[in-house]
Amino acid sequence: MTRKLKLEELGRIDVGTFKETPKIPLVVVLDNVRSMHNVGAAFRTADAFLIEKIILCGITPQPPHREIHKAALGATESVDWEYVEEVSSVVKQLQQDNYIVCGIEQTTDSLLLTDFTIDADKKYALVLGNEVDGISDEIVSDCDVLLEIPQLGTKHSLNVSVCGGIVMWEFAKALGL
Repeated sequence: MTRKLKLEELGRIDVGTFKETPKIPLVVVLDNVRSMHNVGAAFRTADAFLIEKIILCGITPQPPHREIHKAALGATESVDWEYVEEVSSVVKQLQQDNYIVCGIEQTTDSLLLTDFTIDADKKYALVLGNEVDGISDEIVSDCDVLLEIPQLGTKHSLNVSVCGGIVMWEFAKALGL
């Protein structure tokens, strides 16, 4: 008979082991994400997929905070993160460090995620934007590539934490998870 696994049967690693485990070459940049739930969900997803780091920018709330913790469930302790006020400086620094910066946004030049080839020999950064306005206008043209998730329904966007989960999963699969 099929049964759900108990937590102790999942074989999860502890925070110390997580910190020492090699990560996939992927950084997630949260650009003015205002919801603490979305921030916490990004941390939890980053933990699940061994994401290298999260960079919080602009008005994005920072841990520790009870509301972030409710969604992150401790992932703010395992996933490396930092806060940088200006997202444009983050994009420039990542590019100098040889990351391909992918803005996740619907634009006249965006590629469908399904049409983008992720090179397992390269490093990537994903910029996820504000729940209403998307990524900052000032960095749209600074991104190396703009990607969007194909959508077939009546709504024009996904929740940023859902979007981040989809895109992180696609990159994690391609980069060696």
